[in-house]
Amino acid sequence: MSDTPDSAVRTYIEQHRSAFLDDLAEWLRIPSVSAQPEHGDDVRRSAAWLATAFRDNGFPVAEVWETPGAPAVFAEWPSDDPQAPTVLVYGHHDVQPAAREDGWNSDPFEPVVRDGRMYARGAADDKGQVFFHTLGVRAHLAATGRTSPAVHLKYLVEGEEESGSPHFRALVEERAGRLAADVVIVSDTGMWDEDTPTVCTGMRGLAECEIELRGPEQDIHSGSFGGAVPNPATAVARLVAALHDEDGRVTVPGFYDGVAELTETERTLFAALPFDEEAWLRTAKSAAASGEAGYTTLERVWARPTAEVNGIGGGYQGEGSKTVIPSSAMAKISFRLVAGQDPDRIEKIVREWAEDRVPAGLRRRITFLPATRPCLTPLDHPALRAVARAMGRAFDREILFTREGGSGPAADLQDVLGAPVLFLGISVPSDGWHAPDEKVELDLLAKGVETTAHLWGELAAVLRPTL
Repeated sequence: MSDTPDSAVRTYIEQHRSAFLDDLAEWLRIPSVSAQPEHGDDVRRSAAWLATAFRDNGFPVAEVWETPGAPAVFAEWPSDDPQAPTVLVYGHHDVQPAAREDGWNSDPFEPVVRDGRMYARGAADDKGQVFFHTLGVRAHLAATGRTSPAVHLKYLVEGEEESGSPHFRALVEERAGRLAADVVIVSDTGMWDEDTPTVCTGMRGLAECEIELRGPEQDIHSGSFGGAVPNPATAVARLVAALHDEDGRVTVPGFYDGVAELTETERTLFAALPFDEEAWLRTAKSAAASGEAGYTTLERVWARPTAEVNGIGGGYQGEGSKTVIPSSAMAKISFRLVAGQDPDRIEKIVREWAEDRVPAGLRRRITFLPATRPCLTPLDHPALRAVARAMGRAFDREILFTREGGSGPAADLQDVLGAPVLFLGISVPSDGWHAPDEKVELDLLAKGVETTAHLWGELAAVLRPTL
């Protein structure tokens, strides 16, 4: 009896697993730390290495794209089928800083395998999750007998994600024609845990601001002037205190306008996850859960917009007493946004809300950083269902759904290219992104390879235009 397509994929992966891991280890040895200028040449070397690896794995197009900062890598493998849909895969090749003295048990840039895990900076975030695609497409071709993928396949692997992607949106706008796609796959995320394979359906957006209030030209004596001139620190404290009501809702008028509310199906799916709130609180180093009334912890961090005070200060903060009215005070506030919220509108209404609360006699400066838009793929989207089916074939079990509470550059791809964003990752919380002893589970890495081997056929079937 001949192999089934799924067993043929697994056989191919097993036959090539050792060489694949050797290649990944070679890439991980390049310390592509984008945040440290002394590693600028290493980031460039990482990009060149990946472009060569794409070509060695059969991609007819593999290019290093320059930016004002670190380079990105673009690769493309067109399908022989002119009606095939186009899929763009996103990831990044830069990594966080790491040094042995940070608490690593081995050199962070000399990969080691222990107990079925590969330890190295970037093993999970994000080199391992980028690189599993190279073996996945080869397994896809071997199992199907094709000479080209079932979809027009493109990759964009940036080199500055760990530095805030300062040039990413401009790059996407400049190269939008080359990057055009029917759907975007982001492989820079993870699963719930080792035993619960999941697909992420969205990420929150982010708007950040700093509010600075200035009063006297210098700190002045509180005995001589206190109670008779406006105090910037008092005004900032009142503004921050007014940010939420007693139910944990943001009080900025219009803040919730347009918010995509959770459906009962989504709430049921979130509740089906094996969430241990006590364990989560231990990870959060916190004593109690808190937030908007009427929502569970997972719903709050994945699907509800928030306002958080990230920092507040002003006046004397040293030891002992210094009885002054400070000349200035400030607060840094961030807003996590969900589908249906526009960061530009949020900036406008927050600015108006804050300005209305500044007492006469105080000067104000309200500064917003560049925002990140939220992205969300509906549960019934055919491409999302294709990702879940591909992962289900690899894991031989039902796939559940999550969201990410954080933010990332995926929304720029959605915004500029007008394509839905889907997430495919096999990393798990224990992988320790950004921490000492970052690792990837080798068996899960193989499942990532297997998922992508199935994914291109699944997406071709649901996204092919009807004639």
